[in-house]
Amino acid sequence: MSRPLFLVDALPGVGPFVLDGPEGHHAADVQRVRPGSELLLSDGAGGVATATVAGAGKGRLDLAVTTSARLDPPSPRLVVAQGIAKGDRGELAVQAMTEAGVDEILPWAASRSVVQWRAERGHKSREKWAATAREAAKQARRPFVPAVGGDPDVSTRALCARAAGAFVLHEEADVRLSQATLPAAGDLLLVIGPEGGISDEELAALVAAGALPVRLGEEVLRTSTAGVAAISVLNVRLGRW
Repeated sequence: MSRPLFLVDALPGVGPFVLDGPEGHHAADVQRVRPGSELLLSDGAGGVATATVAGAGKGRLDLAVTTSARLDPPSPRLVVAQGIAKGDRGELAVQAMTEAGVDEILPWAASRSVVQWRAERGHKSREKWAATAREAAKQARRPFVPAVGGDPDVSTRALCARAAGAFVLHEEADVRLSQATLPAAGDLLLVIGPEGGISDEELAALVAAGALPVRLGEEVLRTSTAGVAAISVLNVRLGRW
């Protein structure tokens, strides 16, 4: 089994380090990591360190950090505007896309989103997406935790401001994502509609802003699975997988 990864506020250098707080509790009391075990530490922003457990106590681990380095971020960045979905489908999408390598997630307040994020509820929902991304990054041993943008969500107008060169998943598109020309650097934005799909008005606005409608195959996927399927295609095309 690969070494577990725990997130820290600041990446330590080589030498002794104490892992405590929520991550220390999870490591020592939940996963019951014991002396002699090896693990990874990350600040979620590309920093990664390897460490050996020297001692374990209640809610903490005494570590000996052996290596500490910072990785370059991937390029192009995979950014997904995910239409807000009802129930746990949005969180399922965030979890799967994070494990597959998404770099940023934008909760999109699409016109056909059954659920709309309003006031305090919206901020709590966004925080839940961010927590889901954080836990999924740990599960996948990723040194980069995807950012969840929006305040708390992103409007269609704001999305159009970033849509130049973007791809919009749409079942009636003629171009397949597997054949579309990809950018060499910068952000690669992928737009995914909610359960009811993308409205004609939204599609027209995105296309006018420079986006290209694309499709995966003949099947119509759920909003919770379309993103991870598209990212998988892009990972192969970009040489990440």
